[in-house]
Amino acid sequence: MVFEKVNSKVVKVDIGRAGGVVARKGAMLFYTGAITFAPHGMPGGGAGMGAIGGIAGRMMAGEHERTMLAQGMGEVHYGFRGLAVHVVDMPQGGTLMADASRLLGHTAGLQSSVVSVQAQGGGGGGGLRGALRGAATGVLTGNGLMTTQLQGAGAVVLLAHGEVMELRVGQHPVVVDPQAFVGTWGNVAVQMKSALSWRDAVGRGSGEAMQLHCTGDGIVFVQASEQKL
Repeated sequence: MVFEKVNSKVVKVDIGRAGGVVARKGAMLFYTGAITFAPHGMPGGGAGMGAIGGIAGRMMAGEHERTMLAQGMGEVHYGFRGLAVHVVDMPQGGTLMADASRLLGHTAGLQSSVVSVQAQGGGGGGGLRGALRGAATGVLTGNGLMTTQLQGAGAVVLLAHGEVMELRVGQHPVVVDPQAFVGTWGNVAVQMKSALSWRDAVGRGSGEAMQLHCTGDGIVFVQASEQKL
């Protein structure tokens, strides 16, 4: 395990063993040893979007959080705004997707990129129509038009309000409230669907107008709260 939880809100990591860590600016609490910190470059635009679309998505959604690369020999403690931390280990590799606001940090060896929500969800198509559908989905989920994709072998630390639950997606889909959704790991497609019915129109429905339907093979991360970060 690369990242070790000190408590529910703080993790520590041996930077030398991790091969470097990329973490959001302001997350470093303290460190020991010979560690250097430098601004980390932003990943490029995502699948299904041109350069202009990628830039627009970043401006609209604020997907790119400023990050710092920690290198050297020593130990760093990370935490952010008293939020709960959840460690995801990927020693055999894999793909993790989460909104940038949900990411505390990750091992530097992971490949980081930004993809459109529709590229993640497998719908909407490319071009302008796909971009517009992605934008609509982002507005409804509150997670933005673009989302961060991390691939490879390593480890990631997620942020959430309350503890994070790991729900298995397999034979049956997992349906999640958009505000409780944190991210996915594995081959999981996420699709926004309306839950409105005639009962909602007359004030007798559940009150959950939109739902995220998660299908495929992997894990969905859900926070124990509907509060945004």
